[in-house]
Amino acid sequence: MSAPPQGQGEPIEDRRQLVEYLEAGCKPKQDWRIGTEHEKFGFHKDTLRPLAYDEPGGIRDLLEGLAVSFDWTPVEEDGNVIALRSADGSSITLEPGGQFELSGAPLEHIHHTCSEVHTHLDQVRQVADPLGVGMIGLGFQPKWRRDEIPWMPKGRYRIMGSYMPKVGSLGLDMMLRTCTIQVNLDFSSEADMVKKFRVGLAMQPLATALFANSPFTDGRANGYQSYRSHIWTDTDPDRTGVLPFVFEDGMGFERYVDHVLDVPMYFVYRDGRYVDASGQSFRDFLDGRLPALPGEKPTINDWADHITTLFPEARLKRYIEMRGADGGPWRNLCALPALWVGILYHQHSLDMAYNLIKDWTLEEHQMLRREVPRTGLATPFREGTVGDMAACMLSCAEAGLEARNRPDWDGQTDERRYIQGLWQIVKTGISPAQEMLDRVETEWGGNVDPIFNAYSYRTNRGEMKA
Repeated sequence: MSAPPQGQGEPIEDRRQLVEYLEAGCKPKQDWRIGTEHEKFGFHKDTLRPLAYDEPGGIRDLLEGLAVSFDWTPVEEDGNVIALRSADGSSITLEPGGQFELSGAPLEHIHHTCSEVHTHLDQVRQVADPLGVGMIGLGFQPKWRRDEIPWMPKGRYRIMGSYMPKVGSLGLDMMLRTCTIQVNLDFSSEADMVKKFRVGLAMQPLATALFANSPFTDGRANGYQSYRSHIWTDTDPDRTGVLPFVFEDGMGFERYVDHVLDVPMYFVYRDGRYVDASGQSFRDFLDGRLPALPGEKPTINDWADHITTLFPEARLKRYIEMRGADGGPWRNLCALPALWVGILYHQHSLDMAYNLIKDWTLEEHQMLRREVPRTGLATPFREGTVGDMAACMLSCAEAGLEARNRPDWDGQTDERRYIQGLWQIVKTGISPAQEMLDRVETEWGGNVDPIFNAYSYRTNRGEMKA
């Protein structure tokens, strides 16, 4: 999640500026880039407990160690280092429960993305190992209760943590106990954005099934393939869901602005602090009638902040975020961006994907969103299953990656290599969640503790093991 904004930005004098802010994301195809974000849980290797901020070997020590050892610039809030920034545009930020997130630089192809992943995990390991700290990629914390997760010292999280229980029963679990992988992708025009947004929203349940990796809660099987995904269904109905208007005539930047304006606010950032505006209206803010800041009007940075507080499975900013995947093993950190780049960054593949989803009804969208978190690839859909549709999705992605023809540095393989593990999941029907369930039941006698060692990120001379 975002670090504190830098500066206030231009004042908003006209509603048209809100639309123009999104329109400014349009880029010619040669300028399209790939931005990958991935979160992971830190834990003490001796106790498996999550990391507190200020304890020895805790989050502060990790951040400060990375800043000292590598090319990262600390970002502070109230005297606490709460993020790191790099000159290449990447950053390391903290989720509310200390989930460690890399927001990657905008890169040209998946080989660069995967190299960035490896470099980041290796840097983290070099700092974490002497502290006795491990890192693991999962969709949901498998062992520790919500009240056992330490909060991070960020002002926006105090406001959100107070507001969440008012609008849903699982919002605090979302904040404290979930991890995800997402990829941020560009568009060339309003029409291109609309088609990509529709495909992205419609196909998120298929990605959720492929990357499902959160079958345990409080040390026990929870009955879900992706409990992380289920949590979003009872977090905040104003900010989540299928977004039916995206599939309707008239969808565009202006229609999305109308939607964002109707979502209640969380906060406003002023003079180095977060002002609680939870439940208040950005429309009132535009009119100078925001109760939290009477008489004051918003800036474009306030608008940018507000957009980040919406949580649909695909989210529009000046790019589109694909948000439906659980955190997972290192190979998934390369596979997710490859999947969506293959579909969205080649016109024929995008058209193929759109033809697959264009006649899905609202009831079908809602059914997939509701059922896939529990039953994953086995979810019935039309004349087959979600697994069958995931195979079609992968075919679109593979065709797009082949057409992109981006060979690796040795000129040996193109970007299709990164989705081969997803084909294996479709072929066997065994998701990461199911694999973990089977191992806990058969190898580990129902005990989830071995998960932390078996699935933690480890590197050895740049080769990923996990």
